[in-house]
Amino acid sequence: MADPPGCCSTCATCLLCPYSCQWITAKKEKRKGLRTTKYDCSWFLFLFCVFLFTLVWLYFAIIILNDFHNFNEFIFRQKKLWLDWSLVLLIATAVLISYSSVLLVLALCLQLCGQPLKLHWVHKVLLILTALVVAAAFTGLGIKWAEEWKSAWISLQATGPFLHIGAVGGMTLLAWPLASFIYRTRSTGLRVFVLLVYCAAMIALYLAPLGITSPCIMEENQLPPKPALVGHRGAPMLAPENTLMSLHKAVDCDVQVFETDVMVSADGVPFLMHDEELTRTTNVQAVFPERAALNSTAFNWTDLQQLDAGSWFLERRPFPTVQSLSPSDRQEAAEQRIPSLEQALEAAKHSNLSIMFDLRPENHSDYQNFVNVTLGVILQSGIPLQQVLWLPDGFREDVKQQAPGVQHVYGRKRVENEKEPVLHVNLPYQDMSSEEIRQYRRDNISVNLYVVNQPWLFSVLWCSGVSSVTTNACQVLKEMEHPIWLLPSSTYFMIWIVVDCVSFLIIIWAFVLMKKCSHRRRPAESETDVLLTKINSLMQE
Repeated sequence: MADPPGCCSTCATCLLCPYSCQWITAKKEKRKGLRTTKYDCSWFLFLFCVFLFTLVWLYFAIIILNDFHNFNEFIFRQKKLWLDWSLVLLIATAVLISYSSVLLVLALCLQLCGQPLKLHWVHKVLLILTALVVAAAFTGLGIKWAEEWKSAWISLQATGPFLHIGAVGGMTLLAWPLASFIYRTRSTGLRVFVLLVYCAAMIALYLAPLGITSPCIMEENQLPPKPALVGHRGAPMLAPENTLMSLHKAVDCDVQVFETDVMVSADGVPFLMHDEELTRTTNVQAVFPERAALNSTAFNWTDLQQLDAGSWFLERRPFPTVQSLSPSDRQEAAEQRIPSLEQALEAAKHSNLSIMFDLRPENHSDYQNFVNVTLGVILQSGIPLQQVLWLPDGFREDVKQQAPGVQHVYGRKRVENEKEPVLHVNLPYQDMSSEEIRQYRRDNISVNLYVVNQPWLFSVLWCSGVSSVTTNACQVLKEMEHPIWLLPSSTYFMIWIVVDCVSFLIIIWAFVLMKKCSHRRRPAESETDVLLTKINSLMQE
C-alpha cells in the first residue's frame, strides 16, 4: 500500500527494531519489497484505539483519587489488609499508557519515514491484553463504584476547556503522519476514507466548546464566597481520625465544623468511632483478640479506654502526609485514645467549633435509647445547641422536642410539601448538580457536600456556590484563596477561536509541505525504476 522506504538505513533500523522486533536494514527491506498492507493498517488502527482507551482510563484513575481512601477502607473491611491501592492503580496505569504511547510514536515515525508498519506478534498479544485489562477495570468500576461515573462527568466541568485544547493539539500533530500516509497510499478509496474521518473528527473538535459548560466560566465579580470547611472525622491527614488530636488539627485548619460518627458503648457512654468494628483504627486485636470481631457497641467504656487509637495511623500511613509529621506530632498521635462524645463536645465548645455527627449503627435494636443517651450528653455538656448539627434521621421528631435548639441537617434533597422547611442538607458531591446548588443558594438553603479532597473539585463546587464541603484535606483547601481557574466567557471564546484557527493553519501547512516532499521523491523513484528496468532487460538478453 505504501511506497518504498524514504529514510536512511540507520533511522529505519532504529525504528523497525523495537516496533517489528527484527533487525532489518533499509537495503534488505527494499530488496524484500516490504510494504504496509491492509492487515498492518488494521493493527495500527487497533494500536491507536488502545492508546485512546488507556488514555481515558488514565483520566478516570486521576479523577477517582479524590475518593480512593473510601476504597482502601472497603478493602480493609473485606480482607483485613491495609494498602494504599491508589499507588498500585497509578503504577499499573502508567505502565499501560507508556507502553501504548511508545508503540504509537514509533508507528507514526515509521510512517513519516516511509517504513512498513510490521507490528510484531508479541506486541499484538500485549496490546490485546492491555485492552482486556482496561476493559476489566472499567467494568469493575461500573459494577462496584458506579457513582464515579458521576464524578467523571463533574470533572469535565473543571477540565473540559483544557481537554479541548489538548485534543485539538494532538489531532493537529497527527496531520503530519496522516498527510504522509495519504500521499504515499495508492488506494484512492482508502485515502478518501481516512481523510473524511480525520476531517469529521477535527470539525467535531472545533465545535466541541459549544457543548462545554463550567460554573467557572464567569466574571470575577460573580464568584460566590469560598465554601466553609467541614473536617471529615477531624483532620485525618494530619492526625488519627475521630480523636481529640484530629479535632485540634482541624481547628488549626480553620475548619468551622467537626464531622464525626458516634456510637454508644455497652454501658451507655457515647464515643467517637466510624467503623462498626474496632480493628482498623485501634489495637483491639492485641488487647482483646477473642473479641476483636465484635461490634464496637459490645464493649464497655472501661474496655474502650484501654485501646490505642493512634499507633495504627503511624504504622499504616493511611495518607502520604503521615510521613511529613513532626516528631512531636508523632508522639502525640501515638498517645491518642478513643474520645467520648462528652470530651469532643467540651473541646468543640472551647474552640467555638460546631459538631456534626451520625449516630451508628442505625439498625441497632436499642437505637432509640442511643438517641436519648446522646441527647442527654449534649444537653449536659453546656455547648450552645446551635453548634450541634444533627444528622441521624431516626427519631428526629423526639430530638426536636427534647433539644429544640439543635440544627437539623438532612441527608436528602428537599421534597414538595415539606411540613417544616429544610434549611441544611448534607449530600455526596455526586448527587447535586451546579444548577441545583445555585437554586438552593437562592432559597437560602445551606448545602454541604462530601467528601471533597482535590482542589479541582473544590474549585468547581466553589464556582457553583456550595455553602460548605466535608474534606479530608483541610490543610490543602485552607490555602486556596481562589479557584484553580476562572475565565470570563469572552476570554474563553477568544481562546477557543484562536486555538481552532492556529490548528487549521498548521494542518493546511502540513498537507502542503508533505505534498511537496512527495513530488520531490517521485522523479527520483521513477528514474530508479527506469534504470532497474533497463538492467533487467539487458540481463535477460
